[in-house]
Amino acid sequence: MRIHAIQTGTVAVKVSQADGGGHRRRSFARLFADRRWTDPLPILAWLIEHREGLIVVDTGETARTAEPGYFTPWQPYFRLGLREWVRPGEEIGPQLRRLGFAPDDVRWVVITHFHTDHAGGLAHFPDNEIVTSRRAFQEARGLVGKARGFLPQHWPAGFAPTLVDFASGVFGPFPASTRLTQAGDVHLLPTPGHTGGHLSVVVEDDETLVFLAGDASYTQRLMLDGRADGVAPKPSQSIETLTRIQRLVAERPTVYLPSHDPQSVARLTARQTAAPVAGDATR
Repeated sequence: MRIHAIQTGTVAVKVSQADGGGHRRRSFARLFADRRWTDPLPILAWLIEHREGLIVVDTGETARTAEPGYFTPWQPYFRLGLREWVRPGEEIGPQLRRLGFAPDDVRWVVITHFHTDHAGGLAHFPDNEIVTSRRAFQEARGLVGKARGFLPQHWPAGFAPTLVDFASGVFGPFPASTRLTQAGDVHLLPTPGHTGGHLSVVVEDDETLVFLAGDASYTQRLMLDGRADGVAPKPSQSIETLTRIQRLVAERPTVYLPSHDPQSVARLTARQTAAPVAGDATR
C-alpha cells in the first residue's frame, strides 16, 4: 500500500515545549516565558491508500488560524506558545485533490488528538467517518475542552466521531489496540502522554511497520531518548509510552513518523527504520 505525507503548513513552538527535559511538566508560565523558538516545523497529515478504502490520519491545520477571533481570548497557549504559517492551498482538501483524490473518497479519518494542528482540517470532511479514541474526544469537548486548549467550537455541526476503546488485544509491547481494517494490517494504539487520549496509527507493510506517531514525540530523536514534551499533563505517562515504542522498534523494523519531525518525510520515502545502528549518530 502507498502512504503519502501531506504537509499543511508549518509551526514553531517553544523549545521547552518540544523537549520537556524531565519527569516533571514545566509550568505554563515558564513555557510562555521561554524566548527560544524551534525552527518552523512541518504540520504533517498522512494518506494511506488501502484496498479497503482511503485512510487519512490527522487533518493538519487550517489557514483560518490567522483570522481574528479564531482563538478565544482566554486561550493563551495559541497566542503565546504557537506560531503557524498556513496558506489556503496548503489545507488538506486541496492537497488531496492534487494527489488525484477528493475528501469524499476517504473512508476513514483518524484523529490522533484534537489539538488544532491535527484537527484543524476537519471542515474538509463533514460527512466522512471520523475515528478517534473515546478519551481524546471526551477531553476535548465542551467548555472543559476549550480550557484545555482544544477548539471544539470549530468542529463540524453534529460532530459525532466513532470512538474506540482499544479492545482488539495486545500489539507487541502495547497491552491494548484496535484493528481499523478487516485485513488487520492497520492498528490504532493508545499512546497517552502529549494528551491523555492520544493515539497512534501503525501500518503493517510486509515485514515493516510504519508508525504514524502524531505527537507521541516531536522527533524520532526525542522518542529514542525517552524525553517527554513540555506540555504533557503527566510526563511519566508519556515516558511509559515512549518506552513501549522503543521496545516495539527493537522488536520489529519500524519507520517512526512524528507529525512535526523535519526528517519524517525523508524517512518515509527511504523506509528508514528507527532501530538504532551502532556508530550511527543520526539513528
